Amino acid sequence: MDLFRRLRRRPTLELDDIQAVVLRARPEPYFGSHAILEIGDRAAGQEMLRRLAPRLTSAAGWDEPRPSWPAVAISYQGLVALGVPESSLASFPANFRAGMAARADRLRDTGVNAPKNWEFPFGTSRVHVAVSVYSDNEDDWRREVAEYRRQLHDLPGVNLLSHQDFGATGWNVFGYRDGFSQPLVEGSGAESLPGDGRAIKAGEFVLGYPSETGQPLGMPAPDVLGRNGSYVVFRKYHSHVAAFNKFLYDNGHTEQERELLAAKLVGRWRSGAPLALAPERDDPAIGEDPQRINNFGYADDPRGLRTPVGSHIRRMNPRDSKLEILSDVNIRRIIRRSTSYGDPLPSDRLRDDGASRGLDFIALGARAVDTVEFLQSEWVNSGSFAGLGKEKDPLISRQDKGAYFTVPGSPPRRVHNIQSFNTLLGGEYFFLPSLSAIRWLAG
Repeated sequence: MDLFRRLRRRPTLELDDIQAVVLRARPEPYFGSHAILEIGDRAAGQEMLRRLAPRLTSAAGWDEPRPSWPAVAISYQGLVALGVPESSLASFPANFRAGMAARADRLRDTGVNAPKNWEFPFGTSRVHVAVSVYSDNEDDWRREVAEYRRQLHDLPGVNLLSHQDFGATGWNVFGYRDGFSQPLVEGSGAESLPGDGRAIKAGEFVLGYPSETGQPLGMPAPDVLGRNGSYVVFRKYHSHVAAFNKFLYDNGHTEQERELLAAKLVGRWRSGAPLALAPERDDPAIGEDPQRINNFGYADDPRGLRTPVGSHIRRMNPRDSKLEILSDVNIRRIIRRSTSYGDPLPSDRLRDDGASRGLDFIALGARAVDTVEFLQSEWVNSGSFAGLGKEKDPLISRQDKGAYFTVPGSPPRRVHNIQSFNTLLGGEYFFLPSLSAIRWLAG
């Protein structure tokens, strides 16, 4: 949906030094790949960056069509492998240096979601570089992937550990349209759409600019490494779509009842139309209208009679909700570049077909690591912030035995035996360097 945004003001950010993925919206439909690389030799790692640098696209002209673009992000262990000086390494945040697996307790990644159960190479110290390619058509996607493979094939000190293709026509594997609610970044030049609220300070998303506090956030040293960079949180989930479908069938007698319950869990209908604007039935026209799809709040629905307080989208962005535990929503915002992989499963399929399908959750921001850790511990895996006690996010949390979801009403309805509809397969924290930082890292 961000494709509807246009450049309306003169940008004040150094767009020609910021990687495109920060501001360029994921296209719809989209095709792409995520690759994880290991640097076994410092010189080879630097040469890899030298070869990739000319192919990286800046955020300049982010509103103009572009068939494909790659992005490069580097983990803490990757920075170590590249020979970054100790003084620079020590200037990165402690949780980023520790890595995602070491932060499992804070992220509530336990049980089947624990790092010991992650797929290779996640959870190891070998995850060094992530290369992603986004494209709006299959031919350009394959061409871009073939080119970066060609650039890297004769570098014996760089190892390809995993490669995952992704893509969708605009709907995720659960059959929901997504990816259209993004923060408005001050200084990007983007037009404001109804429901955006005020622009959020650029320093919340890109290092080196004033944040919501009025001051730039701390950034890695030297300035050439930190400025115009950002952080990336990558979390790969396998989605249990058949279990989701069966849960709806077990708790709804008609298709209309099932679709309403699904919308209550998510906070939107499958078309993207929010319950706040279409509380009784889906209205696809709203889902297609950039002037209406995000033009809503929750202040006039404090009990959640239209949009349940515990629904997924209300947890992830409470907007103007009155929270039990105070929090500045504007410093909890993230830019999402999440992608779906695998084929969707029709809503009438109640048995798992064994296929691989799911979601790559990708969050960008100057506070992305802190924010995701906060979201996971406080808003996803707890309901205390909204007065819901131990009730958890109905879509992405790991549910406990006897878990339930509350649909407010007179009387309220508790839907029992809600399951975990997504299982974490792994992830990592990455630093997204500026284009000048990529050249600096390349030596």
